[in-house]
Amino acid sequence: MNCYEELVARGLIAQVTNEEEIKKMVNEGKATFYIGFDPTADSLHVGHFMALCLMKRLQMAGNKPIALIGGGTGMIGDPSGRTDMRKMMTPEMIQHNCDCFKEQMSRFIDFSDGKALMVNNAEWLLKLNYVELLREVGACFSVNNMLRAECYKQRMEKGLSFLEFNYMIMQSYDFYMLYQKYGCNMQFGGDDQWSNMLGGTELIRRKLGKDAHAMTITLLLNSEGKKMGKTQSGAVWLDPNKTTPFEFYQYWRNVADADVLKCLRMLTFLPLEQIDEMDKWEGSQLNTAKEILAYELTKLVHGEEEAKKAQTAARALFSGQGSLENMPSFTLTDADFNEGSIDILAVLQKSGLAPTRSEARRNVEQGGVSVNGEPVKEIKTAYTKADFAGDGMVVKRGKKKFMKVTAE
Repeated sequence: MNCYEELVARGLIAQVTNEEEIKKMVNEGKATFYIGFDPTADSLHVGHFMALCLMKRLQMAGNKPIALIGGGTGMIGDPSGRTDMRKMMTPEMIQHNCDCFKEQMSRFIDFSDGKALMVNNAEWLLKLNYVELLREVGACFSVNNMLRAECYKQRMEKGLSFLEFNYMIMQSYDFYMLYQKYGCNMQFGGDDQWSNMLGGTELIRRKLGKDAHAMTITLLLNSEGKKMGKTQSGAVWLDPNKTTPFEFYQYWRNVADADVLKCLRMLTFLPLEQIDEMDKWEGSQLNTAKEILAYELTKLVHGEEEAKKAQTAARALFSGQGSLENMPSFTLTDADFNEGSIDILAVLQKSGLAPTRSEARRNVEQGGVSVNGEPVKEIKTAYTKADFAGDGMVVKRGKKKFMKVTAE
């Protein structure tokens, strides 16, 4: 199966312009393509996973990726899929986040010997003269067409600032500059970026002629991919200091039954034939599929050694056998004990399993807390320092939050 056909089979392609030409370029390794990343945090999260895996697949087929860091557009913020205005960041914050992105992306993409590029759009956007931009680019955009774009329609009722209204023009200008400076002939983006991406393709054709080969593709379920990055307790980061390999493994181990095969196809590099066989699995076999998914993705992000440790710890946790040394842990100090004891609410709050005592109380009262596999039914349940001796105690909140708690 050729590269493009595999992308379709894995459910990664939603819509394209000039499909036959795109297919030919991708399959022959002649695409120089870009995907943009806004530096809104100092780590990528699992919502970026689909784009990173796509870039890796295309590079493996001989195509050249350009990772465009939005150091310039990040100073405005993208209204796509949002109902509020994004927080403004300082240039220093943006640069720090860009540096962090580069290190993380290098795990997926080979930047050696010009095989891939990392470019910051601050290079050209921050140097633009407003009047020159209006003359050169403004005439190529219809305000009527822009207002029909879904990303703007969602914001019109609550208010769309002129600052954000310019985002489509700036993103389109990115493609225009990448095309001229680096020979970038293709752009990939999420389904919520379609209008912005079409703007870039149209700008190139209007400025450089109809024969300019600028192609546009959107990824299926990218908006869902962004949701993957969020859980009830916050984001699932690729940075091990923010989300440990064990927590990362557990996130994928706990995906919904209906999503596991979809995630295996879109995000792992397992052969499609192997995944198609799993499509026949039912019942407890789905748990095996989830283990495979969690292991493969943890290996991809954190390396094989960390993936093995996370898998071993997870199995030990659920079976009650084996070592728990690789699961997240928290150590109580003498100051945490009041007259030699600490109640379960304090354990939950201090370990980070619950944000507040009131939330911890609600978790216990609803039957969502256990210690060493035994449900905790009373909010006044207390423990001494001796209870945390040795390997400590495994405290569980809900179905997905675990912590090995020890004491000094």
